[in-house]
Amino acid sequence: MRVFLIAGEPSGDKLGAALMAGFRALLPETEIEFIGVGGPRMEEAGLASIFPMDEISVMGVAEILKQYGALKARVVEAAEAVVTAQPDVLITIDLPEFCLRVAKIVKSKSDIRTVHYVAPTVWAWRPGRAAKMARHIDQVLALLPFEPPYMQAAGMECDFVGHPVVTDPVASDAEAAAFRQKHGLGDAPCLLVLPGSRRSEVSRLGPVFGETLRLICAQRPDLRLVVPAAGPVVALVREVSADWPGAPILLDGASDGAQPEKRAAFRAADLALAASGTVALELAAANTPMVIAYDMGWLSRQIIPRLLRIDTVNLVNLVSDTRAVPEFIGKHCIPDDIARAVLALAKAPETQTAAMRLTMERLGLGAEPPGERAAGAVLARLPGPAQTQA
Repeated sequence: MRVFLIAGEPSGDKLGAALMAGFRALLPETEIEFIGVGGPRMEEAGLASIFPMDEISVMGVAEILKQYGALKARVVEAAEAVVTAQPDVLITIDLPEFCLRVAKIVKSKSDIRTVHYVAPTVWAWRPGRAAKMARHIDQVLALLPFEPPYMQAAGMECDFVGHPVVTDPVASDAEAAAFRQKHGLGDAPCLLVLPGSRRSEVSRLGPVFGETLRLICAQRPDLRLVVPAAGPVVALVREVSADWPGAPILLDGASDGAQPEKRAAFRAADLALAASGTVALELAAANTPMVIAYDMGWLSRQIIPRLLRIDTVNLVNLVSDTRAVPEFIGKHCIPDDIARAVLALAKAPETQTAAMRLTMERLGLGAEPPGERAAGAVLARLPGPAQTQA
């Protein structure tokens, strides 16, 4: 069986490597061949990338326009490689701006089966994307349990395969205790502060979080602050947090051993103040209750709320079908309100316990690994002999 894979960013590379392992768990090594585009994890798993993944890992309208010619050439090159290889299946992983263009060309020139891994967030905004996608995608592999009906309504087969967060390591109680001892936290209550992983997020949220923390620490001077800074923004986080109260402990995400220390911090903390994003699932996995805040530019503030079809953007709230996690988005991202929510959560952190546990269960914790579930879903829907091997 020949599988053509395309991933264009680190998260996709991680999904792709797990998917490759899933196929190998279900098929004999001699019966599976991988070709395509991927990063270091997929290459380590045995993929010889036809060109470097980072050449297509571009985000933002301005950056895409700046590199449009080169990206278009890579789209054509990838599509021609798929048609030439005649694989049993093409699996594109996230990065829809690139991957779906490849799938469109492939479908126009062949009847190769196409699968897209990670459903677009049509349940949140721009629902028309699903119908456009269905013109050249046969099957979708979804990370969230409520996504299949949206894809199926547009005419695609769709399988919920679990979220990768359920297989990510979580620190033990002993590792959390060691973290507390290393940083001199003792038994003091600990607040994680996570102002985002992109420069724009940190620049915008830094002052808001700073004022919020001043209000919190005025009432809770015993609270210790820990700030895990993502590698690309360590210097900026250090700069914006320089005048934050409570002598915050900054964790350098670019240093050796950064990931184990971050996991230990998540487990050791009593609660968190975080920018909106998938970090909410990491916190839920560590059983750390949270308050979420996020702001955006003026234009985005005007447009995005009008496009949203949901009343919460927090994945714990959405997956658990609760509204247990307080969130302050856009015009509601106000230090006074955020501080009140954090102080209230500090008094009753157990209010989120059930929602976090239910979220992890619904995302597949304790079930078959997502990569293996995804491979099985692909095999089960393939025509011919491969279907019987799943």
